[in-house]
Amino acid sequence: MDYGSTRARVEDYFDRTATKTWERLTSDVPVSRIRETVRAGRDRMRDLMLSRLPDDLRGARILDAGCGPGMATIELAKRGATVVAADISPQLIDIAQLRLPHDLQKQVTFHAGDMLDPKLGTFDAVIAMDSLIYYTAPDIGDALAKLEPRVGGPIVFTVAPRTPALMAMWYAGKAFPRSDRSPVMIPHAHPKLALAATAAGTRRLLRPVDRITSGFYISEALELRP
Repeated sequence: MDYGSTRARVEDYFDRTATKTWERLTSDVPVSRIRETVRAGRDRMRDLMLSRLPDDLRGARILDAGCGPGMATIELAKRGATVVAADISPQLIDIAQLRLPHDLQKQVTFHAGDMLDPKLGTFDAVIAMDSLIYYTAPDIGDALAKLEPRVGGPIVFTVAPRTPALMAMWYAGKAFPRSDRSPVMIPHAHPKLALAATAAGTRRLLRPVDRITSGFYISEALELRP
């Protein structure tokens, strides 16, 4: 399945079945104990990714690629950045717009559509939290190659790391009919992703940052940095 087909599948998944789940998960309302671990893990991962950028972002233009309900968007704007918050799901964009504090609204432009759209322009940095987790290594490599010429600073993103537990769940998930399940995360190992990025034409090195594990949440941050 190529990038466009996967993107369409993800868009359908979020707008058809997952919007309310993600709205609750990224709020302060009570959730199940399992989802509490996911919420905590995502909070830690977002903090980790934001730590790769300067505390003072005044004058910087940042792409929040796959912004979801906009939690990172708010933090970036609080640091002074001009933010383009892009997501494939119009419903999640609506939630992000509603959650954005009034005093930050002039700093943020929302885009319901492809986060790789060249019409979005150039940036000083990009963060993409859980936005590429459904894509193959070649697709991720192509995405990085398309973004790199338009980004002066780091591109920080997450993948599902290729661990024994995740691989077991992934192979088990493949046994179910495709029409009966949501898009499946594709686990990746850093060395193969680095090779895919180089093969796609990136000039910067892809480096691992850190891994976050919290109950049922496990994710690894990587960055393409000058």
